[in-house]
Amino acid sequence: MDDISTTAIPVTKPTRRYRGVVLAMLLLVYTFNFLDRQILGILVGPIKADLGLNDTQLGALGGIAFALLYTSLGIPLALLADRTSRTWVITISLTVWSGFTALCGIATSFWQLFLFRLGVGVGEAGGVAPSYAVIAEYFPSAERARALAIYSLGIPLGSAAGVLLGGYVAALVEWRTAFLVVGIAGIAIAPLFRLIVREPPKGQFDAIPVEKAPIGAVFGILARKRSFWLISFGASFSSMCGYGIAFWLPSLMQRSFGLDLVQTSQFYGAVLLLGGIAGVLAGGWLGDYLGARDRGNYVRLPAIAYLLAIPFFAAGVLSSSVTAAFLLFLLPQALSYIWIGPVLSAVQHLVPPQMRASASASFLFINNLIGIGLGTMILGALSDALTVRFGAEALRYAILSALGFYAIAALLMALAAKALRNDWVG
Repeated sequence: MDDISTTAIPVTKPTRRYRGVVLAMLLLVYTFNFLDRQILGILVGPIKADLGLNDTQLGALGGIAFALLYTSLGIPLALLADRTSRTWVITISLTVWSGFTALCGIATSFWQLFLFRLGVGVGEAGGVAPSYAVIAEYFPSAERARALAIYSLGIPLGSAAGVLLGGYVAALVEWRTAFLVVGIAGIAIAPLFRLIVREPPKGQFDAIPVEKAPIGAVFGILARKRSFWLISFGASFSSMCGYGIAFWLPSLMQRSFGLDLVQTSQFYGAVLLLGGIAGVLAGGWLGDYLGARDRGNYVRLPAIAYLLAIPFFAAGVLSSSVTAAFLLFLLPQALSYIWIGPVLSAVQHLVPPQMRASASASFLFINNLIGIGLGTMILGALSDALTVRFGAEALRYAILSALGFYAIAALLMALAAKALRNDWVG
């Protein structure tokens, strides 16, 4: 193409120690990403009582209010990051989403809280996809699934921290203080991140040349790749179930198992921490190990994990014992996180290096608009609809119904295996 120019790839590589520091800082930022995103789940009870909301409204706050601008702004911010500085985009995004998280603490109505959650989504739109691209530039292909898995520990760490911190602060003070504390803390670490993490050269660990492509070229490349669509919609259906359960399980433990706010935060925080860390790390290691033998294994592995998770989640939801529920939730919590490292690594290899943030944002647009945007709201609406028949146990049956999304996700990921081998770049 006449408008593409080749850029030389630098020969100087970052040291292993500095790459570890970069990964640790990205993990810290991602932990705050999920802390700010998921803290609402543990605070559903106090917010519902204070503002007089129903489950459908609460589901909208946890879903579409966050996902609407989070998904729609993710692609333009990723395009900006690919063409300017990925680290600056991450820094500014962290400041914005943390500021809006703090503002959630002063909301006095549904619509105020809805607007502030929109703001959280605006900020977080520029955080994840550029981070994936930074990791892909700092780590060679054979290590990327593990590096992305370590980064993705921010999901269980941030979710668990949000559940534990939110529960304790709300119990000791009030729910508003929890939002203020985590929001201000995020703002404080933004300049530290920018000071430590240097902008990496593009493609320094890749054999293919780095070329300056026309803006938007990434969309044409992805649109022609069957694996991209199967992976994106497979992840979307799994996220509808995963995000829905993550948001509503604390409420289930209070309504159906009789736990108070602090007990719920301890219960679910431990499930997220133990199960989540095990699943994310196992997925990263298995992804690199099995993917080296057959690239189709990057998506076959998640497909198997989704299917195995369904009966254990169902048994936990139907259990009448808190101890049994805890043990039953641990394994499927791990299985539900196995997809992260392998799938994110696969998405990085669908396009050339200079398009990675944009490709990630395109994947996240589909995954999060459907997964986050609809998952929590559908479960909330199901709970409201089933209340007439099941009363206080309606949420239990709403969650059981949502497990069918994992079966659809498994089918789509399995179908993506052959296409991924053909679509792989680099």
